[in-house]
Amino acid sequence: MLSIVNSCNLIGIDGFIVNVEVDITRGMPCFNIVGLASIEIKEAKERVKSAIINSGFEFPAKRIVVNLSPADIKKEGSLLDLPISIGLLINYIQKEKSYFDETIFVGELSLDGSLKKVRGILPIVLSAKQKGYKRIFIPHENLKESSYVDGIEIIPVKNLRECINYINGKIALDLSSMLYKNTSIQEEKYEEDFGDVKGNYFVKRGLEIAAAGNHNVMLIGPPGSGKTMMARRIKTIMPDLDKDEMMEISKIYSIAGLINNNIGIINKRPFRAPHHSATNVSLIGGGAKAIPGEIVLAHRGVLFLDEIAEFNKKTLEMLRQPIEDGEINLSRLKFYVKYPCNILIIAAMNPCPCGYFMSNIECKCTEYEMTRYRNKVSGPLLDRFDIFLDVVPIEFGEFKDNNFTETSKTIKNRVQEAKNIQRKRFENSDIKNNNEIKSYQINKYCKLDEDASKIAKKIFTKYNLSNRSYTKLLKTARTIADLDLCKDINKNHLLEAFSYRKGYYKYFK
Repeated sequence: MLSIVNSCNLIGIDGFIVNVEVDITRGMPCFNIVGLASIEIKEAKERVKSAIINSGFEFPAKRIVVNLSPADIKKEGSLLDLPISIGLLINYIQKEKSYFDETIFVGELSLDGSLKKVRGILPIVLSAKQKGYKRIFIPHENLKESSYVDGIEIIPVKNLRECINYINGKIALDLSSMLYKNTSIQEEKYEEDFGDVKGNYFVKRGLEIAAAGNHNVMLIGPPGSGKTMMARRIKTIMPDLDKDEMMEISKIYSIAGLINNNIGIINKRPFRAPHHSATNVSLIGGGAKAIPGEIVLAHRGVLFLDEIAEFNKKTLEMLRQPIEDGEINLSRLKFYVKYPCNILIIAAMNPCPCGYFMSNIECKCTEYEMTRYRNKVSGPLLDRFDIFLDVVPIEFGEFKDNNFTETSKTIKNRVQEAKNIQRKRFENSDIKNNNEIKSYQINKYCKLDEDASKIAKKIFTKYNLSNRSYTKLLKTARTIADLDLCKDINKNHLLEAFSYRKGYYKYFK
């Protein structure tokens, strides 16, 4: 007897359909799984057998062969337990073949027959919908996460017996009260606020521009000047996510198993801050299963690299291509994975090894030590940064200054308005932010008036800018113009954008 049950597996953040072919024939009792299955799937033999018996069904004492098609793609995880069990119990199900042709089954079984939560349910449900399937059976614990997807019937079941009884029409499930599809942004209250930050108005303005256009920022200053404090506050002024961005981020966090069960979706921009001892795999991603790293988990959000000069130099160099491309490609023996990583990088470092160069405290570093320290961040990597901000300690009088300081909410309103302008500008393209404008699109989106064009020529010639640096300068000026609600870039926008590169010439030239 041959039965075919549809399931789904993952490569990166994309799902692919797996046909679980179960053949039960006469012969010496055995249970074999073929089709390039991982160890977790091969171990399903014991889980499935115990789950079927403990659910009150008879396990066939015959020769059983389970083939996972397509056989040339590696399948991983424990989410094929349920479809294998359904294939073995096909005689207990009173449905036509057409029902199974339109249905996907996904779930990990416990020995008692109950279904456990699995990782990656969101991209699996989205893939099933895109492939035209009408319904999908999932573990009940995955309901909130998967119910954000419309256009496909989602059936959460708690155990194997409940699944069989529902298919046979013996029980009904009230799905209306369980669906949770509200993706609206709820205003979040942060403990940090820019209203608490005294002085360093130039730095706050630079971070506002960075948040509005997704421009990478380098913060340079002595210890205790407030680099980390202000970097962590940027999340309070980041623009709200749209629905597409929520789904992009949630798919990544779903396969990583980091979705909050109470929310079911990521509706805030990520803020990731790996320690400087992070390895290549933890930062970039990889390993045998090509898991996503910190740069992928920070997609559409912020990656904060505190003390960037203390990171392993080879690890930092691996960031260059992902920063430029907005994606990371990981190749393994049997598969190839592409992860999105469109991120805003905030990096912080001291101006020298002791940290007190050009501050009120005497610097004890030699010229050689300072050069060696700064060279830990290479020129090509520095070229990926748009804004360099000199963070200085504030004077005692500024601590006691009670003048009004803009709150994060006020700054975010301006950032959101600039973001809305960009969404309208790029609505017919794949671009989300000004920083994503390609070189060949510069003339289209970054138009300079006559005075600004003359200044741009002088800056390019005098400072010998690279092509990348020049286009980044124009993109930063484009964001400043958006914050000023201006259609074209004028000389003030361009000069302000260039002022944020002074830190580069001060410390690295």
